[in-house]
Amino acid sequence: MELKTTRFQIDGPVATLTLSRPERRNAWTGRMHTELRHLLEQADSDPGIRTVIITGENNDFCVGADSQALEGHIEKGGYDSGTGSDISNPGYGVATEFDQNFAFMFGLNVTTIAAVNGAAAGVGLVLACYCDLRFASKEAKLTTAHGPLGLPAEFGLSWLLPRLVGLTRANDLLISSRVITAGETTGWGLFNEILETTELLPHVRSYASELVERVSPSAQRMTKLQVYLDQHRDVGSAVAESEELLETAMLDPDYQEGVRALVERRTPKWN
Repeated sequence: MELKTTRFQIDGPVATLTLSRPERRNAWTGRMHTELRHLLEQADSDPGIRTVIITGENNDFCVGADSQALEGHIEKGGYDSGTGSDISNPGYGVATEFDQNFAFMFGLNVTTIAAVNGAAAGVGLVLACYCDLRFASKEAKLTTAHGPLGLPAEFGLSWLLPRLVGLTRANDLLISSRVITAGETTGWGLFNEILETTELLPHVRSYASELVERVSPSAQRMTKLQVYLDQHRDVGSAVAESEELLETAMLDPDYQEGVRALVERRTPKWN
């Protein structure tokens, strides 16, 4: 696929997916949605890629739906996603709960990390929240954005945001659609770390590299899936599943290499 609204760079096991419509502050379009899913499918099917960093071009992450696209919905008399029937479906088929827009990110094998380098509004905030890990520039402006447009909370954010920051804070952001900075969310649990803009991407890349070095590929995949499946089931089922996974994992070469590296006090050499 020709990339018109994104850029994709692979550096060993870490890939960087950049939303790239700087002239429109990386505003979201059907084309961008299509490219994002295509690139995530490409990363997920590549055994050499373990982590994908998602960020924005220049000083914005994604300011939400493009205003021209919003006007187009009025002209067409209803919502038009701008995507075709041939859109990629990465992460689909893992669990029925994940077979929806953005929820599919829970079913990916790769770990996704949002590097929120600037404004994240509406669907931009949604994308960041569905990533497994989130880091942000302290000056990045955040808003759910839907309220002033007379729209509902988008893409399941009403389910996800309370789980990230608690019901009271989530209701504030969802019902008011007010604008806050990432720095104001310190201590909320929305971001793993909040940094200076110049430090953000180097720090995230360093974090991703360390993750790849220390954690085995199989453990990274299994643990991510456990986290999201366990959000939808009872604790007993989670325990039973973990014990089944444990038996399988101990026969995996990753376990054998991990033990050897621990005993020999060296860095693991994952296959």
